[in-house]
Amino acid sequence: MSIRLLLADDQALVRGALAALLDLESDLCVVAEVGRGDEVVDAARENNPDVALLDVEMPGLDGIAATAALRHELPDIKVLIVTTFGRPGYLRKAVQAGASGFVVKDTPARQLADAVRRVHSGLRVVDPSLAADSLVSGESPLTARESDVLRAARDGSTVSAMAGRLYLSEGTIRNHLSSAIGKTGARTRAEAVRIAESNGWL
Repeated sequence: MSIRLLLADDQALVRGALAALLDLESDLCVVAEVGRGDEVVDAARENNPDVALLDVEMPGLDGIAATAALRHELPDIKVLIVTTFGRPGYLRKAVQAGASGFVVKDTPARQLADAVRRVHSGLRVVDPSLAADSLVSGESPLTARESDVLRAARDGSTVSAMAGRLYLSEGTIRNHLSSAIGKTGARTRAEAVRIAESNGWL
């Protein structure tokens, strides 16, 4: 019996390459491919895969939210996150959402196929260097509000624009920004955003 796979990645080229590599394995069979996170559950219902391989950054719904939705709707389907973004915070969130595995896209094809088999058999598979980084970086030190403010700061918005978007006063925005800068050990707002993103805290 082949292990039936669903692939979700917004980059058609990457998705096609993954499908071609995995289809070379005699016991693996790609039964569905989607380019958006909000198409994952419907595609899974229609095609009945055993394992879903999901990217993190996708339109509609990111891979972590799609993992949670899939595990909620169709709990028998195992999820393996396959991503370019090897951030420790993403790993933690993915596991909390119900993913059984987390590997980066430059994993050799044979290892990826093996990760699929292991996840299918009920084991957990995590990229070892990411697992170590995840333990080192720890939980996010930011409050939910500080995270919101840093997300709003990503595009270089002014304090007043951020205040308008988040329905907060400019003084409150400045307080949250300075607190977030302090907690991330950054010198500037832009650096705080960069540090928080690289740790998967946003």
